[in-house]
Amino acid sequence: MGSKYERGVDMNKKFDESRIEKAVREILIGIGENPDREGLVDTPKRVAKMYKEVFEGIQYTNEEIAKMFSKTFSHEAKDIVIEKDIPAFSYCEHHIALMYNMKVTVAYIPNGKVIGLSKISRIVDMVTKRLQLQERIGTDIAEIMQLACDTKDVAVIIEGEHACMTTRGIKKPNVKTKTMVLRGKFKDDINIKNELFEII
Repeated sequence: MGSKYERGVDMNKKFDESRIEKAVREILIGIGENPDREGLVDTPKRVAKMYKEVFEGIQYTNEEIAKMFSKTFSHEAKDIVIEKDIPAFSYCEHHIALMYNMKVTVAYIPNGKVIGLSKISRIVDMVTKRLQLQERIGTDIAEIMQLACDTKDVAVIIEGEHACMTTRGIKKPNVKTKTMVLRGKFKDDINIKNELFEII
């Protein structure tokens, strides 16, 4: 299992709002705007505040997120647990463009304990609060679920739209990207895999 949310991030560096404010002001000038006009004068501060919220997950490793949401309850049954169509959005690391209309489905097979259902949505929320690739969102959620639930058997299915596909560049609206991460029995046991597909 991967150990850290590294990806070039200095985990010792804290979020720097003042630096973001200065950078946003420069971007406004760079695109030909006047950052001192009434409608934009507070924009750098607003953007910095928004970035602190939507990129919160960068501040934590997968292990730290798993510990945040690791409260479990004893459960001996080996039935599949599924939380389907969790709404989410994130930002593509290539253009900082929005990944939107995302639906995340998380499934796992308990290994003697279950996690609270709200914790699954919170894990999805924290993972998507990073500069991301949709493919990586799935692998990060799967890894955190394995750590938090102490199970190898996890599946994550994601469907989403990408602004870098729909609003710029090739400009193909309504194109959806689907990704699937299968771990443990969801990958190796054809019967369990088929059961998952039938349910979702």
